[in-house]
Amino acid sequence: MVIKNIFVRTMAKENFPKGFIEFQEGKIIRTGPMDQCPAGEAFDGEGAVALPGLIDAHCHLGMWEEGSGFEGDDGNEDSDPCTPHLRAIDGIKLDRAFREAAQAGIAAVITGPGSANPISGQMCALKTVGDRVDDMILKAPAAIKFAFGENPKNTYHEKEQGPVTRMGIAALIREQLTKARKYQEQLQRAASEEDFDEPEYDAKYEALLPLLRGEIDAHIHAHTPEDMFTGIRIAKEFGLKYVLVHGTGGHKIAKALAQEGSRVIAGPLMGARTKPELSYYEEETPGILTKAGVSVALCTDHPEMPIHHLMLAAKMAVEAGMDEEKALQAITIEPARFCGLENRMGTLEPRKDANIVLYRSDPMHSLCSKPFAVWLYGKVINEL
Repeated sequence: MVIKNIFVRTMAKENFPKGFIEFQEGKIIRTGPMDQCPAGEAFDGEGAVALPGLIDAHCHLGMWEEGSGFEGDDGNEDSDPCTPHLRAIDGIKLDRAFREAAQAGIAAVITGPGSANPISGQMCALKTVGDRVDDMILKAPAAIKFAFGENPKNTYHEKEQGPVTRMGIAALIREQLTKARKYQEQLQRAASEEDFDEPEYDAKYEALLPLLRGEIDAHIHAHTPEDMFTGIRIAKEFGLKYVLVHGTGGHKIAKALAQEGSRVIAGPLMGARTKPELSYYEEETPGILTKAGVSVALCTDHPEMPIHHLMLAAKMAVEAGMDEEKALQAITIEPARFCGLENRMGTLEPRKDANIVLYRSDPMHSLCSKPFAVWLYGKVINEL
């Protein structure tokens, strides 16, 4: 399959203002200028702009089913403040938002539990197309979700149980990570010492082992500077790879976050200041962070912001001062890097998944520009 006469914005080193993309069996074979386009039948883009399939760096797609109320509300297991063993893949419903995401050119999402619990569960990276969750998994687990601040405080205050303070939240997380690390050490000793018995199986500690081994990230839900710094402090204590999720007050501490080498998933950018933590909300935050040298991805936090508006989030960030290329990277290659999928998606390059989105005009320059043709994993999704 060849798509010709398009502006190929590869999100890599070289763009092709008059170019083509060739793909086969779900993978990109090559991209280049039109004078290198292979002969034969092709889809004529007629000057369209081509982007890689978009990636939502953090959302809850499928965890709160569209229009279903409590029956489809599976995002927070708030019967226990420590639930790292919960798997997002067991709670996802393939509702209409998946189709809307795919039609909007979103190829993948990192989705999972909400932020009621200090340790909430396992995120997963998922395709937006398919009929069965098992066949849509790109990476599971993709991260362990941790939450600081208002949400866990309010959840357990209402239940009249702990933790109900920021100190209590941090202490619970430290305690569980310390126990999981001891469990890990006991497993290692049992593997190397004949007279040392394995510890009794513990599902919660087992779930934290990939995190302690550095195989996956901690997704740290934090809005305020204080909560972000607490998350960083704990991550450093245990040697965890981490990403700050939301980072609403990040513009106030951008220099410090850059010095720490912190990565931030910013968003949602559309919404009101409905609680104290959100008093920090500024649309300028992603731009301020990137200018300070912080790696930033954008998210919808669906259903907080409908997932098909991910491109709109990038436009809003640019309008508020973010560099245009950085904003596009924040919904393509940056979330791929954050999740360890950069060798598979996020750019239009050979050997990567054929996730290709065509726009009649540059989507960053027109509010009315939307995809008219989408291929995800080599298969056409919509062609208008």
